[in-house]
Amino acid sequence: MSENNRVVITGLGTVNPIGLDVASSWKNAAAGISGIGELTRVNKEDFPMKTSAEVQDFEPSDFIDKKDARKMDRFTQFAVASAKMALEDADYTITEENAEHVGVWIGAGIGGMETYEQQFHKFNEKGYKRVSPFFVPMMIPDMASGQVSIVTGAKGINSCSVTACASGTNSIGDAFKVIQRGDAEVMITGGAEAPITNMAVAGFCSAKAVTTNEDPASASRPFDKNRDGFVMGEGAGILILESLESAKNRGAHIYAEIVGYGATGDAYHLTAPAPEGEGAVRSMKQAVEDAGLQPEDIQYVNAHGTSTGYNDEYETTALKSVFGSHAYHLMVSSTKSMTGHLLGAAGAVEAVFTLKAMEDSIVPPTINYEEPDPACDLDYVPNEQRQAEIKAALSNSLGFGGHNATLVFKKYEA
Repeated sequence: MSENNRVVITGLGTVNPIGLDVASSWKNAAAGISGIGELTRVNKEDFPMKTSAEVQDFEPSDFIDKKDARKMDRFTQFAVASAKMALEDADYTITEENAEHVGVWIGAGIGGMETYEQQFHKFNEKGYKRVSPFFVPMMIPDMASGQVSIVTGAKGINSCSVTACASGTNSIGDAFKVIQRGDAEVMITGGAEAPITNMAVAGFCSAKAVTTNEDPASASRPFDKNRDGFVMGEGAGILILESLESAKNRGAHIYAEIVGYGATGDAYHLTAPAPEGEGAVRSMKQAVEDAGLQPEDIQYVNAHGTSTGYNDEYETTALKSVFGSHAYHLMVSSTKSMTGHLLGAAGAVEAVFTLKAMEDSIVPPTINYEEPDPACDLDYVPNEQRQAEIKAALSNSLGFGGHNATLVFKKYEA
């Protein structure tokens, strides 16, 4: 294969707070249906955070042998389930002949926090001999990629980007470059996270990053004047990326082409974004340039849109810096208004929604948008979906540590 292979998306899979597969998730996202409810995975009386976006009714045994599932943290179970669905959607079978040309690159921001806490309690109560021999391999963030490789038989490059809330987007971008440069034909890529645990909730509460709004119906309100923090969520999103040559040879369904990737660092602060979204500006410019497009070629932006004060304001400023007057013609929405913030999985699930939006010509809304913020003055597709053709779309993810990542997708043209 040549150095500049075209890369397309041929399969999608997801487990998230608004659905256990792509069809139900997208139906709910397009309809503006929220998956945010009361915090139940930990005792909400112990925290100022009272709401969360939890995955409901997920049965690991639907996808994974029960014995194997017990050796996986919840975030890895989400990843394996989503990867299996994505491969099935792509109608792609990994065989001895092609296994070495199929890679896995799945990000996670935190990894197996639930496993860490459970095993720490065992250690404290009963000593080291009662700590599971699977503790470390269940906890480490790269194990989503590792287990997906083991379960599917993919033997190509196997990696994991850990860039906080940008992990899923960075992983997809990194996987895109693997195929583009000819090091794999197919990549199973995305992000997974299951962070609703005592210590993770405690940490985000102490950092004052999460909402204290007790009403699940209005807790996540990106770009709204009364936003006060994000809602923690969990889940996974997986894309099957494939060289155009491979996809055409087997007559695969093509959702869209991935054409641009930007990744930058703020070099500014542990948790706060750089003033005016300076790092996000460079990431978006880099991605649009990498795609060979002009800013005015983009119709839709799936924003990072966390429902926090600085993020939403600075992302808006960054969009205006990158797109100029065209920023006011963009459709910008935050699906986090419905899913909450899935941390390392956020960008991957949002990539799924962006691709479905392009396929169905439906822009998902930003729900709970009630009172405009003068600092956030773009078209956020408030409260109701919009019918619109999308020829090119951009998806942003911005993470603690100053990580900025941007993907550009384009309608496939032969």
